Amino acid sequence: MLARRILLRLLQSIPTLAGVAVLTFVLVRVVPGDPVAMMIPPGADDAAVARLYAMYGLDKTISQQFLIWAGQALGGNFGISITTRQAVTGLIFSRLPATLELVTVAAFVAVALGVAMAVIGTRFAGRAGEVVVDGITGFFLAVPDFLWGLAFIVVFGVLLPLLPISGRADPTQASGLSTEFTLIESFVRFRWGITTDVLAHMAMPAVALALPLAAMIARVLKSSLAEQMGQDYALLSRVKGFSRWHVILAEALRNAAIPTVSLTGVQVTFLVGGTVLIEKIFSYPGIGSLAIDAVINRDLPLIQGLILTFAVIFILINLALDLSYAALDPRLRHG
Repeated sequence: MLARRILLRLLQSIPTLAGVAVLTFVLVRVVPGDPVAMMIPPGADDAAVARLYAMYGLDKTISQQFLIWAGQALGGNFGISITTRQAVTGLIFSRLPATLELVTVAAFVAVALGVAMAVIGTRFAGRAGEVVVDGITGFFLAVPDFLWGLAFIVVFGVLLPLLPISGRADPTQASGLSTEFTLIESFVRFRWGITTDVLAHMAMPAVALALPLAAMIARVLKSSLAEQMGQDYALLSRVKGFSRWHVILAEALRNAAIPTVSLTGVQVTFLVGGTVLIEKIFSYPGIGSLAIDAVINRDLPLIQGLILTFAVIFILINLALDLSYAALDPRLRHG
């Protein structure tokens, strides 16, 4: 049943990816701007310009360009970056692990903080504790992630220089690793010095991404918990003498988690997109900062490859979301 569900969702994602590919390919070519004009030096002759157009296939019609590109993309070849002269596939995969690790840490922080605030707000419902939690969540929501990032740089990078403000890791520390998943590999290989250094570099951008999401999780989960605490099973547990903490954590939390999982899954997809600004602010070497550079330089092959990569990430997150529904709700697992 589970394998069938996964296979069905993967098959349903094919038209989505095809639509994203077509739309992206057309849009990046109709937007004003000539990538070749940004590459040629002053005084270049017409023959040199024509060679560049032919090299990147820009001398053909859009339909011909798409058919050529789609055929190559199906084989995993997204072309050559116009600005870096490197293979787009290799360039993306060299940066992707950094973004995935950043998003994973940010999501973990957001879920932990959001659940904690929701539980505390529910435990102290109608009292000062709930008012404090509501005020904190409102403040977290009011400030966008990039402003949190700038504030963290000023406070923890300049006024109180406790954390590094740029990069992913100290190059002298991170040597000797065999993959780009620096945090995961260093942890698995017990290279604690590298793990600590990577987490220090990741702390400010991850928390900046996490705070608005944590506030959303807290609000939705707190509302769901309040509804569950009014159900018969929760009232019966209270009559039996169980503490309010026990009822919230052991009984109501799991039932209240389903709508929260839905919100979290949707917002994590936006979290991936939010890395674009955060990575640029902190000079973090992920695909977010790579996307900004690609757009500025009109690097068409790189833009296309990055957007398809984001689309695949979104599809996988939604697939994980469906599986988490089945884990939380037995009716979906056995229905």
